[in-house]
Amino acid sequence: MKKLVLSTLLVLQAVFVFAQQTSTLKGKVVDSKSQKPLQNVVATIQSTNQSVVTDAEGIFTFKSIPDGEPVLVVSSTGYRTQTFVLEVAPGQTVDLGTIVLEEDITTELQLSLVTITENDLGDDNTGSESTSGLLQASRDTYQQAAAFNWGQARFRIRGLDNQYGTTMINGITMNKIYDGRPQWSNWGGLNDATRNQEFTMGSSPSEYTFGGILGTQEIDTRASHYRPGSRITMSGTNTNYSWRAMGTHASGLNDKGWAFVVSGSRRWAEEGYFEGTDYSANSLFASVEKKFNDNHSINFTSIYAENSRGKSSPNTQEVTDLMGVKYNSYWGWQGDQKRNSRDKDIAEPINMLSHYWKINENTTLNTNVAYQTGSIGNTRLDYQNGNNPDPTYYKKLPSYFNNLGTYSQAEIDGIRNDFVNNSQINWNAMYLANQNSGFPGRSIYVLYEDRTDDTQWSANSILNASLSDHISLNAGVNFKRLKSHNFQNLLDLMGGTYFADIDPFYSGDRSQSDLNNPNRYVGENETYGYNYNLFATVFDGFTQFKFNYNKFDFYLTQSFSRTEYQREGLYRNGIYANNSYGKSQKTTYENFGFKGGLTYKINGRHLLDFNGVYMTKAPIMRNVFSNARLNNNITPNLTDENIVAADASYIIRSPKLKARLTGFYNKISNSSEISFYYAESIGDADGDADSFVSEIVTGLDKQAMGAELGLEYKITSTITANASASFGQYIYSDNAKLITNDDGRAAEGLNPIRNFGTVYLKDYRQPGLPEQAYSFGLEYRDPHYWWIGANINYLTGSYVDVSSILRTDNFTVDPSTGDNYDGVTETSVRNILQQEKFDNFMLLNVIGGKSWRISSKNRNTFGFFASINNVLDEVYKTGGFEQSRKATYPDLAADRANGTPSFGSKYFYGYGRTYFVNFYINF
Repeated sequence: MKKLVLSTLLVLQAVFVFAQQTSTLKGKVVDSKSQKPLQNVVATIQSTNQSVVTDAEGIFTFKSIPDGEPVLVVSSTGYRTQTFVLEVAPGQTVDLGTIVLEEDITTELQLSLVTITENDLGDDNTGSESTSGLLQASRDTYQQAAAFNWGQARFRIRGLDNQYGTTMINGITMNKIYDGRPQWSNWGGLNDATRNQEFTMGSSPSEYTFGGILGTQEIDTRASHYRPGSRITMSGTNTNYSWRAMGTHASGLNDKGWAFVVSGSRRWAEEGYFEGTDYSANSLFASVEKKFNDNHSINFTSIYAENSRGKSSPNTQEVTDLMGVKYNSYWGWQGDQKRNSRDKDIAEPINMLSHYWKINENTTLNTNVAYQTGSIGNTRLDYQNGNNPDPTYYKKLPSYFNNLGTYSQAEIDGIRNDFVNNSQINWNAMYLANQNSGFPGRSIYVLYEDRTDDTQWSANSILNASLSDHISLNAGVNFKRLKSHNFQNLLDLMGGTYFADIDPFYSGDRSQSDLNNPNRYVGENETYGYNYNLFATVFDGFTQFKFNYNKFDFYLTQSFSRTEYQREGLYRNGIYANNSYGKSQKTTYENFGFKGGLTYKINGRHLLDFNGVYMTKAPIMRNVFSNARLNNNITPNLTDENIVAADASYIIRSPKLKARLTGFYNKISNSSEISFYYAESIGDADGDADSFVSEIVTGLDKQAMGAELGLEYKITSTITANASASFGQYIYSDNAKLITNDDGRAAEGLNPIRNFGTVYLKDYRQPGLPEQAYSFGLEYRDPHYWWIGANINYLTGSYVDVSSILRTDNFTVDPSTGDNYDGVTETSVRNILQQEKFDNFMLLNVIGGKSWRISSKNRNTFGFFASINNVLDEVYKTGGFEQSRKATYPDLAADRANGTPSFGSKYFYGYGRTYFVNFYINF
């Protein structure tokens, strides 16, 4: 009996001692302006699975926290995140008192972020390459510099295209199956509605997906997660649009369990920064949530964003010297209006149903189903038996006549003046030509669009579970089914009554777009030229285990995916009569990935972080069918990409200094690229003066290595300095293989596929992005709620996109003799094929704003934000590409002989001095 009593007393003593030694934490969060409590602010103890939210009084409480130096993060959308390194003794109750959250100006900066990329300007129905869209709401100093300061120069973090990042809405991946990139326009103009975002960098772990090597962006549209209130903004700018109006209202969760958010915006311009670039965009957003009880909620989200904008042409140096950097060859006067022949029109509404299930205190399951449909169209001119309407067509430029060597200087000067005076599309001349057609009513010129109508179903489930105090599990499964209808749609007969559905470059059956319906005449809003479906089915899943301890955290993640593609031709093309109509064979790719990482906490303020990944990736659908418009051919020698990436970081987070220094390495092997162009002397031994080919490069190896620095230092309570730097080397680390698909050869009964063997790309630079970028900025925040800042940025190491066909043996070897062309030496070839490096440049940006409290009783505020980018009005190239038409050494040397080639590289330019002014009211 005595033993039993003694044992019981010992147990009770142990329990009592344990209870005494349990440490707790509490605090109260208020708004800096109104001093009112903030509800639903998230407080998280890093390196644990503990998170709580503030109540209606702004109070949060942790009933148990680890001893030592745990890190508390207090965050809420629209406010600057606060980080506290605590010093906790066993059994201590830590009371942080009142925590003041300041308005985060990043939300205003986000409104001013306007970037446009080569893909936005191009003819392919694809997404954007700019990573600024991925990072626009990030709180990381380096990532903000990449988005706001360097994004206008098309900087890409770690040299990576957006297809290597993952953008999600409620866990549903928004990257397009066709090209792997997100279509930012699908939710463009809805900054208020999409501001609830979470980010990861590189291959760091995400709770929603395995992700890629660029990082992840999760946009949360759950209605109850929005801070209640209303916001109206009006903006003016001189970038790709002129005006923007936006309004948003969030109800908050009422006592009946309902919450809703509505938002809408309009952006428009008669002409943007570049000539003839009209802009019109309307966006609507609605999210409604019903909370049934503490364990179940359902949310419905609907997004509609339609966007129409005129594109701007890339130009050769010759054209830019004559017309200036704002010149755009795509537009012309029609009456008293500027009409652009190259509009991009997007409307792909998204509807999403989400179920949130709190299975127990430690486990949640989020299931989403999404349906997206709509269209993307890129307009351009088509013509038959007429002159090329492009004002920059090479036979209209002075260089063409100068290179012929038979024209006097006076004659060339006259041609130059004629071009300058007739430098835009002549719409009236095309209408007149149609009226005087040799076949009455038959149009010579028409306007059409390359159209993509996608219908996609997506579904996923995401499980988050706390398995113990130190171990958590994230898991998810995803499914996608896509039908993509691609066709040529006639928009405007331009005064005629019909257009012939033939290819006038060929004769007989070979000229027919559809042998099942030969010699068709088509009218407006009818399909012609090409017509096919692409189908894709994608399944993927991942599991992730995270382990959190006092001195170190680590994680292990694995994934599997299965991707299936198929083409269905709806036309029987005359050139590919036996391989264009009906369904192709299915292509299937099975892929996997493994990644892991470790964070070592030297103490609460200093950390070391390591991440590594190996994964395989299916080719994007765009590259699987090398000539999808005309046939069912599947790209030869196409394999999975193999991806390896690693990074190591030293992180400082103290009250005054926040810094991250990262070294990174990534290598993407066996990637592929497809391009289309006219070329000479590649068709056969005799040369083909006018071959339209699809060029297929496979086995591309891309390597990137470098370092990143982001630093923010609070000099005083009102002055903050920040600095960022990126130093990288982005190269092709090995040679690749090149083949072409030549429709002309197919029309002559020859094999359309021609193997050009090795393309010598090793050690050439990856194109269109600065390898080095540096930024320094200062910001002053006055206690009376006005602020001003400035940053200076230096960017260098951007290169032109080299032509692959020029770097094969076809360029140097005469096929008729098997020997090198005359003049070919190692030195002469190296000189003529030297990759062009763009000039370095500096960008100065200034920003500022002021806000006022309208009422002391609530959070109603009025304010404005203004920015001027590129204050010094620097002229700089953001990208460009070599033309491939002169595909042999003698042809290219002759074209460059007089210093002004007819087929020189074409360039894109960044914005000069631009401004953005935004007025807003929150109530």
